[in-house]
Amino acid sequence: MSNFTFAPLDLPGLVLVRPRRFGDERGYLMETYSRELFAAAGIAPDFIQDNQSRSAQAGTVRGLHYQAAPAAQAKLVRVLKGAIFDVAVDLRRGSPHCGLWCGTLLNADSDEQIFVPRGFAHGFCTLEPDTEVAYKVDAPYAPQSEGGLFWADPALAIDWPVVSGAATLSEKDAKLPGFAGFTSPFVYEGA
Repeated sequence: MSNFTFAPLDLPGLVLVRPRRFGDERGYLMETYSRELFAAAGIAPDFIQDNQSRSAQAGTVRGLHYQAAPAAQAKLVRVLKGAIFDVAVDLRRGSPHCGLWCGTLLNADSDEQIFVPRGFAHGFCTLEPDTEVAYKVDAPYAPQSEGGLFWADPALAIDWPVVSGAATLSEKDAKLPGFAGFTSPFVYEGA
């Protein structure tokens, strides 16, 4: 029996990963990543960095972010404490799903993770105070390659669990552009 199950989500490329938890009276142990098992499931980025964020308030929105080539990033996202509504938006020009989004609830109790490939904008909204999120990336942070879209853009019609006036945002995220007129740096390469 594998230590992981991999379930494709609504947009091709996005995968929900469920690690297997081994528990007893002491607590539990689980493997959260295995290069070999992920590669066998078709997920084979070379993760080079782990990042972690803590959001003090429920209703904190981080995103929607992406990095373009030469520093485009794939991510493997999981919640260490609390819960989030995690969102990925397909930005690949020529994709039959370009401009569509997929949202997934992730929380520390379920252990589920989401794999977000290159070519997607990514963001999340915290559902509990003091939420901590960890994610692996396959390229370092590169300010010259970063971009984003406004999280509450009506053109994307994301069904966020927080309304615009109640969300906590960074100044930078509050100023991101909308999807209308957006020229994506990503190209769809087929399934």
